[in-house]
Amino acid sequence: MALYRTPLQSALSPNCTIRGNISDGSGERIYHLPGQRYYGDVSIKPWRGERWFCSEAEAIAAGWRRAQV
Repeated sequence: MALYRTPLQSALSPNCTIRGNISDGSGERIYHLPGQRYYGDVSIKPWRGERWFCSEAEAIAAGWRRAQV
């Protein structure tokens, strides 16, 4: 049985591995998956609206797009 997490719980949980980053230049909301090129460079700053996601579906539903690299 999967544990249900509210979006707020996911946003604040570094146990979720998908990192949602907001671009400094454009303000675009981009999510990064483990193993992607810049994943290790992404730090989450919750006060900027950045967050973690537990699934790609959750990130997409929240209006974020996948990093292209």
